[in-house]
Amino acid sequence: MKKTAFILGLAALMVSCNQSAKQQESTADATAVTLESNEVKTEETNTAANFNIEDIAFSTADIGDFPFMHLPKGLEAHKGAIQRKFDVCFFPIKGVMTPFEGKLYKANISAVRGEAYSQRYFEKSMEDYLLSVGAVKVFDGEITREEYDNYNKQDPNKGDAGDMGYWDQNIKFFIIRTKDKGNIYIQFTSDNAGGIVNIVQEEAFKQTITRVTSDAIAKDLTEKGKSILYINFDVDKSNITTDGKEMVTQIAEALQKDKMIKISIEGHTDNTGNAVHNKKLSNARANAVMNALITEGIDKTRLSAIGFGSEKPLVTNDSDENKAKNRRVELVKVN
Repeated sequence: MKKTAFILGLAALMVSCNQSAKQQESTADATAVTLESNEVKTEETNTAANFNIEDIAFSTADIGDFPFMHLPKGLEAHKGAIQRKFDVCFFPIKGVMTPFEGKLYKANISAVRGEAYSQRYFEKSMEDYLLSVGAVKVFDGEITREEYDNYNKQDPNKGDAGDMGYWDQNIKFFIIRTKDKGNIYIQFTSDNAGGIVNIVQEEAFKQTITRVTSDAIAKDLTEKGKSILYINFDVDKSNITTDGKEMVTQIAEALQKDKMIKISIEGHTDNTGNAVHNKKLSNARANAVMNALITEGIDKTRLSAIGFGSEKPLVTNDSDENKAKNRRVELVKVN
């Protein structure tokens, strides 16, 4: 009897243990599913695509004009800071470097002469001020090396003044959303030697290139006595490109509108390279335009051509943008 009772009790204990083990296994499976679900959810929400600027409240503070802030007392921007009417800058949205376009300011920051730089002073000054004008911090951390490799070649300003966005930098990123000045993106970083700040006032790109027409050329010649054109040639040659030939056609049509006008075709270059070579090249290009106009039916007696090289710059040759302006052909009315 005792032996039977013992066997029955042992069987009951084994059943109980099996049920407990199955319950624990079931609970573990459920936990695993829950954790897996949370991991997926976290991955889905931790992407730049899910960022919504409308989740940020508008600031009502008076933030002044671009670039919207003076540096903390005792600090200054290095010479060569970038300030452009339109450019692109990359900011970390949930760790993903995301491009925003508009007015751009980028600068390296250091202490003025005679002062010691303090990383804490720079960072606290920046953060306290930004929060006081309604800015919202949307990122504070480091991007991954993989993310840096993904985006850095897309940044046209990599290596220039105010360059930041490396995998070993702590980046603090704030957004100020305003009704009158649009969205303003500000990021900064610092170490014990100096700081960096980037600011973008977001703006949509506005196309300013317009097609040169015969009417515009004729109007310039009549009212100004001159028409400044940018005719495309092959690099370091006088061969007119396809785009350049289309412009020559517009010049010919302008001259056909008033057959009494005579013009001097004047070639100009920037100051890059050898001056003698530049003058020879500009003369060859001016003559190429003249010969193309003759082919278009313009009487040769109405035309002359000369090259000045870099002798008569339109603007100073102190930037790539200004040098591009100096590489031109001028049509000058001579009667």
